[in-house]
Amino acid sequence: MAVTLTESAAERVRTMLAKRGHGLGLKLATKVSGCAGFAYVVDYADEITDDDAVFESYGQKVVVPKKSLEQVDGTELDYVKESLLNEGFEFHNPKVKDACGCGESFTV
Repeated sequence: MAVTLTESAAERVRTMLAKRGHGLGLKLATKVSGCAGFAYVVDYADEITDDDAVFESYGQKVVVPKKSLEQVDGTELDYVKESLLNEGFEFHNPKVKDACGCGESFTV
């Protein structure tokens, strides 16, 4: 089981944490949402509990609640910047079987 960051995503996490001034890494979870079933929830990880799985890529931690691990196992997060107005994390999740048309939710 693993969740990984590309080098670009790890650098973005590093920059975000430095700007914020604290945090342990990136938190990736899922919630029931949308027409397809699940949505990603990305936040700062300020603590790590026994209910979390922790992965590390390029020196940055990704904290995943164990209850979300089934939906995101194998996911690679990339950070892309296509223009000044279009940038963000992209999720390359091999478990996704379908996604809604707007890209807000997915099915595994």
